[in-house]
Formats: sequence, C-alpha cells, structure tokens
Amino acid sequence: MRIYGPNGTTLGTQAGNVRRTGSSSFALPDAASAPDTRPAVAPKATAGIDALLAMQGIEDPVERRKRSVQRGKSALEVLDDLKIGLLSGNFDASTVSRLRDAAANLKSSSGDPGLDSVLSEIELRVEVELAKAGQF
Repeated sequence: MRIYGPNGTTLGTQAGNVRRTGSSSFALPDAASAPDTRPAVAPKATAGIDALLAMQGIEDPVERRKRSVQRGKSALEVLDDLKIGLLSGNFDASTVSRLRDAAANLKSSSGDPGLDSVLSEIELRVEVELAKAGQF
C-alpha cells in the first residue's frame, strides 16, 4: 500500500525539479504605469492641539490654591510696605500702584471657601488703603 500526501513518501519524484507557477506570487507595481494623482493633504493636527489646549485650561485645584496664597502674601507685603512708608514719612506713589496691582490680582477665586474669605478681607483692606491714598 502506498500513501500519497503530505505525510506520505513518494518515490520517483524529485523536490528540486518542482516548479510552481500561479497567480499568488508577489509582484511590485510598475511605477511608470500608475502615476499617483491624489492631491497633497495637510495633516490633521488641529484636533490634537485643541485637546492639548483644553487640557492646559483645566487647572489643578492645588496649583490654583498655591497661586491664590501667593497673591494674598504679596498683597500683605505691599500693605506692610505702605504701613512702613507712612510711619517713616516716606509715602511713595509706586506703593499705590503696587496696591492697585495687588487688588486686581485678588479678584480670582481659589476654590477653597476659607481661603476665599481671607483673600476677600485682604482685598477689602487694600481697597480701603487705596481710597485713603486717593485723599492725599
């Protein structure tokens, strides 16, 4: 009995002489026969940029609180400079402009109700000092 197939052995045929032909072979397309007529299109990077800008717009609550604390500290430092200047008799107009800047910076919210109430008290004191400085 003879078995023909993938596991069987066949005598009389050599594997080296087998030549396969068929349509399943790989061939590169002829570059001269098919020109590429598609127009050049710009990459769509705007969606990625929009997403990055949107992510940058989202503030971390901890960072927002740190910035608010820093603005409050700087406003208190300006108030101290004003107090020292008034006590020493060296009232400076640049201190008033620094007070205006500090008042403008205190307008934003920190997200923490306790901190916001302290900042609003500092802002009120800055506004009072600005009103008094306007009387000179």
